[in-house]
Amino acid sequence: MKVLVAHVIITAYGFWLPNDPRGSWSDFVGAWELLRYGRATKVTTRRSVAHVPHDRELRLRAKRALKYEPVRFTGVQARAIGRGFGHAVEEGSYRIHACAVLPDHVHLVIGNHDRSYEQIVGHLKGRATQQLRAENVHAFLTHERPDGSLPSPWADGLWKVYCHDLDHVRNAIEYARNNPLREGLRPQRWRFVVPYTF
Repeated sequence: MKVLVAHVIITAYGFWLPNDPRGSWSDFVGAWELLRYGRATKVTTRRSVAHVPHDRELRLRAKRALKYEPVRFTGVQARAIGRGFGHAVEEGSYRIHACAVLPDHVHLVIGNHDRSYEQIVGHLKGRATQQLRAENVHAFLTHERPDGSLPSPWADGLWKVYCHDLDHVRNAIEYARNNPLREGLRPQRWRFVVPYTF
């Protein structure tokens, strides 16, 4: 079946750990300080496991073991991320049909492109990170390395679901668009978001 768009979620550093007791998409735990809280909890479902009952204290202990504090984007940082995304969209001629920048993750509905979704997301993350640095609001400004670089404010990888029919596309766009409201935030309107032609 033809992929019309992908509903993509990218997460901030520390948001969803590879050994989260609710499950994750990870095959391994790459940080020794996290491994003592369990091995990777790979799941194959494409449905959210965010509301699955779990050992919340174990999850929080693992987060406290991270090298850096988990990232929580402020409104100022969200605007910088949006500006960075806008640069990437212009450079790559991507079609973004919905975008919601939340405190610890981002929802995007991205149209088909010659580049893979992984390449597109890498471009988006890169330009957003550059913009955070340019505006002096990067989450890890106090952790500058000897070479002048900073740790990434993003988790590795992405989560994506392909949409093959118009109902699924419509639902993905509405879900992403309404996410800020569900979190008690204002609606978001980004200049780089373009309507999907149904």
